[in-house]
Amino acid sequence: MGKIYLELFATLDLVGQAPGAPDEDPIGFPFGGWQAPLFDEVAGGQVGAAYEGTDALLLGRRTYDIFAAHWPHQEEGPDNEIATLFNRIPKYVASRGKPDMSWSGCSQLGPNLSDAVNEIRERHENIKVVGSLNLVQTLLRDKLFDRIDLWLHPIMLGVGKKIFDGGAVPTNLTLVEPPAAGPRGTVYLRYELADGTPGTGDMAADRGA
Repeated sequence: MGKIYLELFATLDLVGQAPGAPDEDPIGFPFGGWQAPLFDEVAGGQVGAAYEGTDALLLGRRTYDIFAAHWPHQEEGPDNEIATLFNRIPKYVASRGKPDMSWSGCSQLGPNLSDAVNEIRERHENIKVVGSLNLVQTLLRDKLFDRIDLWLHPIMLGVGKKIFDGGAVPTNLTLVEPPAAGPRGTVYLRYELADGTPGTGDMAADRGA
């Protein structure tokens, strides 16, 4: 069965809203494009490696609309591997509305998200969720994910939608590999879903007090 990967970009106060461009999500958010000044070759290489082997995208409605307005119009080729990948692979859209499905390879999911995600897992090996913070909350709440790739950036915004904004439930995770920091202070963390829920203990007892 295939795996669902959450690709998340966040500030230190865990804001994930509109990292890519000033006009990405302009309604009431003054920091659109906050990621751009912190992006470097190290992060670029990490993002490129994270997308290797991706054979499907799972997107929320707003992120899909942004992507559909951008990627089909980008020149494909070895100098723009993301455009080549995104335009080639199937895209699945979680929406209660009626999004424009004219971008090649797009399909709208049915009303039962859990069933739809399991169907996608049967068809594909590596499914990436990019942005789509509303969708991410549902996937977190229902544990419909397998791994989190998180880029944590050294700024705090104080406003904006957060990546764990109401969706997180008690969940154990396992660090897949050591954290990797880039020259501009962004830290790359990779966590895999683990069994069970968080335990508790007594730190004083552990110290022999």
